[in-house]
Amino acid sequence: MNNADWIDRNHNYTLIDGNSGFALCVAGMKFSDSVLKGMEDKFESAHREMQRIEAGEIKNPDENRKVTHFTDRTSYYGSELYIMVEEFVENIRSGEITGGSGKKFDSAIINGIGGSALGPELMQFAINGPYWNELSGDKRDGYLKIYFLDNTDSSGFADMLNAVDLDTALFVNISKSGGTQETKNNMTALENACKAQGIDYAKHACAITMQGSSLDVIAKSNHWLKVFPMPESIGGRTSETNIVGHLPAALTGVNFRNFLKGACNMDAWTRSEDYRRNPAYMLAAMWFIAGKGRGDRNMVIVPYSDRLILLSRYLQQLVMESLGKEKDLDGNIVHQGLNVFGNKGGTDAHAFIQQLNDGRDDFFVTFIEVMKDAMALPMGEGIFMGDYLHGFQAGLSNALQDKGRQVIQIRIQELSEYSLGMIIALYERAVAVYAEFIHINAFHQPGVQAYKLASKGIIKILEEIEVKLAGLGSFEGTVTELAERLDMSGKEVEVGGLLAKLAENCEPRAYPKFCISRSWNSEAGWIYKVSGK
Repeated sequence: MNNADWIDRNHNYTLIDGNSGFALCVAGMKFSDSVLKGMEDKFESAHREMQRIEAGEIKNPDENRKVTHFTDRTSYYGSELYIMVEEFVENIRSGEITGGSGKKFDSAIINGIGGSALGPELMQFAINGPYWNELSGDKRDGYLKIYFLDNTDSSGFADMLNAVDLDTALFVNISKSGGTQETKNNMTALENACKAQGIDYAKHACAITMQGSSLDVIAKSNHWLKVFPMPESIGGRTSETNIVGHLPAALTGVNFRNFLKGACNMDAWTRSEDYRRNPAYMLAAMWFIAGKGRGDRNMVIVPYSDRLILLSRYLQQLVMESLGKEKDLDGNIVHQGLNVFGNKGGTDAHAFIQQLNDGRDDFFVTFIEVMKDAMALPMGEGIFMGDYLHGFQAGLSNALQDKGRQVIQIRIQELSEYSLGMIIALYERAVAVYAEFIHINAFHQPGVQAYKLASKGIIKILEEIEVKLAGLGSFEGTVTELAERLDMSGKEVEVGGLLAKLAENCEPRAYPKFCISRSWNSEAGWIYKVSGK
């Protein structure tokens, strides 16, 4: 392609919002006008379905529910719930609401997983930066430090305990259903830690959950500080523009109203029926064309901003949980999905760009560039640090395209609540449109439910093992031999993993009726020793 053709292609396939400066360029992808025209039926069908979503029709047939994250954020600002959050946070910040000992809250612990944590974490990192918790109370203007419990890993909990004074901590428990096991585990651990320190957990706790959920019942019956209702029609991975994103953001002084404005501006832009003027439709089309409608190419997300390093993790959940489906809407086996991975530029140039440039051609990359520098840091006459970052991005984009690799570029004027809202809303709609292209339900997650059920099965085996070990008496032998003695030979693989866990943690757990340890034998493997108490 000669230079004039490349310039024309950029003009034709760059969409710009003049008010915000947000720009999407897909000129670096491999497609033609005729290919886009061949998709016109798909665009028309997807547009009708997006209108159905916003009209309040059932769009998650498996769960028989509406999908309202696009429309709810339009009315969220100024709603009773929005005002409730702002008043609660101001009372926390001013010290009108305190913990059990009367001390002013200094930190917030956000206890959630998936969409209940990834969105708030992204917001915190993007807007307040990685060192927010190290700032003084004055520099934070009285807003809280923020920590996240987003797994069921004891090391993460231990790290939090080493950093946080529970006596001045606010516990924000987020679970739509109230039954999320990881969140329940951390809540139990927090309650036990508070009890050990003589702290009244209820006077430090609040919840975000559906009305009537088990968490809602627990919080209200134990008189927690506050319970915020979460709409049933908003999924976790699309909840950042509602209460789930609002409360954590407000606790750290983030301007959530501007975030909503950005998302709503993108929503207005992406309601256009003309796919050539609609960035979400064009983005979804690029994914579809590049992956031949089967997800044959990986989506690489490379934001050129340290503060957006969590964006690829956020989009992993949004894209992969929404689009990774075994069956289509007619019940046919299709095994759809898009793999997402990423890093930050220009760190990526010293990480995985070697493969993108010279390795397998099985991806398309999306660069996200922030045009306004955070600081003017001179590197020489007329050259600043930010110019090098732009140079690395533009140079890498050119190098990849010279190799025939496919590139999408997004530019925002500055990183702010407003621009972050635009990015999130763009990808939310692009995911929904792509799902229509491939005829799947983007708003359920049967695979997640399957792993949860399988996990419960493992816990049942653990409970059985503990009961049998308590009555076993003395024993020494291999996993196979011990499984036989426990009458669990058919479950030897699962039993082996659980025995290893028990042996490595027996002392701190202090089981009342048995002790178990293991030692390595080069010929026989692990040898387990069990003794009664």
